[in-house]
Amino acid sequence: MEIERKFLIEKLPKDLGQYPVWCLEQAYLCREPVIRVRKEEYKEKKEFILTYKSDGLMEREEYNLPLTQESYLHLKAKADGKVITKKRYRIPEKSSLMIELDIFEGDLEGLIMAEVEFPDKETANAYRPPEWFGKEVTFDKTYHNSNLSKGKE
Repeated sequence: MEIERKFLIEKLPKDLGQYPVWCLEQAYLCREPVIRVRKEEYKEKKEFILTYKSDGLMEREEYNLPLTQESYLHLKAKADGKVITKKRYRIPEKSSLMIELDIFEGDLEGLIMAEVEFPDKETANAYRPPEWFGKEVTFDKTYHNSNLSKGKE
């Protein structure tokens, strides 16, 4: 079960350069349910992942399966919509939580979002975001990456 809250970011933290950054590329094969393929690059390491996500906003089922690079490229070619590219910074947060700060590239350049995953619903509901977080968009499906991949309609 994935439990997360999402926020728009207008102003980046000053110390961003001290945190590790991943380069992500992801494509959506289906939106209901969400089926995604993703390439994650960190330094010299590359991982390829197939993800299934059920319907939901703050809470939803999520399953990840490893892919080979060949399988990833084959499935990516079948994407429904645009391939999303972004830089992801992982920033430690209070209470052993982690902020995943996504800076989108390409067609979505200028969009910056932060996600925080939680161990349970109570912790998610009690969370108070840092002051540099902007508007919360957890309950707005417009900001699901699967919808962002549709491009401008």
